[in-house]
Amino acid sequence: MASVFVFPGQGAQFVGMGHDLYKTCPAARAVFDEVDAALNQKLSDIIFNGPAEELTLTANVQPAIMATSIAMLRATNANIPEYVAGHSLGEYTALCAAGALTVGQAAKLLRVRGNAMQSAVPVGHGLTAVVLGMDIDVLRDICENNDCDVANDNSPGQVVISGLKENVEAAMAAAKENGAKRAMPLALSVPVHCRVQKPAADAMRAAIETVDFKQPTVPIILNKTCQPTQDIDEIKDALVYQMTHGVRWRESVLNMVNLGITEQIEVGPGNVLTGLCSRITDKITARKLED
Repeated sequence: MASVFVFPGQGAQFVGMGHDLYKTCPAARAVFDEVDAALNQKLSDIIFNGPAEELTLTANVQPAIMATSIAMLRATNANIPEYVAGHSLGEYTALCAAGALTVGQAAKLLRVRGNAMQSAVPVGHGLTAVVLGMDIDVLRDICENNDCDVANDNSPGQVVISGLKENVEAAMAAAKENGAKRAMPLALSVPVHCRVQKPAADAMRAAIETVDFKQPTVPIILNKTCQPTQDIDEIKDALVYQMTHGVRWRESVLNMVNLGITEQIEVGPGNVLTGLCSRITDKITARKLED
């Protein structure tokens, strides 16, 4: 039997997350202070006080979610289990938790990532949408026929698609015509994990090569391969790859079962990954760290 800590991605944020920890726990406060210093910005003030529109900007929300997740981890002083994993930007958080990146390094890389994603596609030209109640292979064919991409394979019947606005809208319409229960846009300022993010992938490749990664203390289960690794070169490649390719979360959780993982513990704001796990398998007990 083994356990895994999982760290959420964009969409888990809310104004005020981590504020109680900041006020009461020195270890958590140190995390937020380190992020503020690394970014030369009082990001913690935006996290704790908003406004929500500023927090949800891609360049802010990515380091904000990482900071809150690591602050929660440090506040509990929990030991890292046999594995870690992260959904999208959560991979950076997982690497930080496992000692491969410092908090400051992760914050700077996520700021680059957010800015690069926003710059890759002009505002209003991209779209990210969720499609419910459709077989992923059918939806993958629809996306291919409409020049967009599967961005997140989250759970059976919940798939996120992304790309240029007109292409995603065409794919949404085709999905509905072919039996999808729902297809609706998501409130993201950029299209994620899709081919139009190639400029962002190039920017991340350059940024990652400037950072001294340490070998993680435990294996990270990658979004790219759904397999665990501690190989630094493989990890760097996966962080670049995820910019233009989908997050294989459903497959990752299924492979956790194959790895003998029986407990998944979500560390960070919200409980999205806990809910997804229960819809993917009944062989893993999923809970939040504070539970």
